[in-house]
Amino acid sequence: MKINQIGNYNIQAYKQQQNKADQPVKGGSAPSDKVEISSRAKEMQEVSKLESDRQVKVNALKEQVQSGNYTIQAGAIAKSLKQFYHGE
Repeated sequence: MKINQIGNYNIQAYKQQQNKADQPVKGGSAPSDKVEISSRAKEMQEVSKLESDRQVKVNALKEQVQSGNYTIQAGAIAKSLKQFYHGE
């Protein structure tokens, strides 16, 4: 059995490619980066604003519960449950 090309010849190819990448671009200016935000991404950012408003409400409710000032409206809860389960 004969084994050919023993050594690190592949490493030399890698180093040559690395040297080409390290050389500065001649003639002209370097390309600038550009970012565009899609309309869907903008909508998602607006949703995060709604989440912050919701968090303010949650914090207010937590304070009411901890201080003992929160009152449960049993009638409203029962009505909502009836509408949810019976579709009224």
